[in-house]
Amino acid sequence: MASDKLKEMLNQAIARELQVSVQYMWQHVLATGLNAEPVKGIFKKIAIVEMKHAEEIAERLAYLGGRPTTKPTPIAVGENLKEMIEIDKQAEEEAIELYRQIIEMADSEKDYTTKRLFEQILADEEEHHGDFSGLLEG
Repeated sequence: MASDKLKEMLNQAIARELQVSVQYMWQHVLATGLNAEPVKGIFKKIAIVEMKHAEEIAERLAYLGGRPTTKPTPIAVGENLKEMIEIDKQAEEEAIELYRQIIEMADSEKDYTTKRLFEQILADEEEHHGDFSGLLEG
């Protein structure tokens, strides 16, 4: 089935998704300031999508014989709204890079289901990156 390296990468993806799920939800709770209200809704919406990604990846990893991690990568909330968005934009950039690597590896291993799953997730992550980039420009 899947190589140990691919399973390890899927666990890295789960840890990242768990991280941003908590990170974005806490930012939704903690964001303050004049421009915070509309951004809080964006944080919450994206946090829920990220949790669904964690679930989908965990289900795939379990199917491939791996054991999904329960530990998120380090969570960084930020001190103010701008810092929160900058941190989130960076997190999305890191996820995009990892997911492109997973897509390449899954393709090389002829694991087309994992490849397809990550192509869908990658599209979401690129959209989130665009959302955060747009907020920083606004």
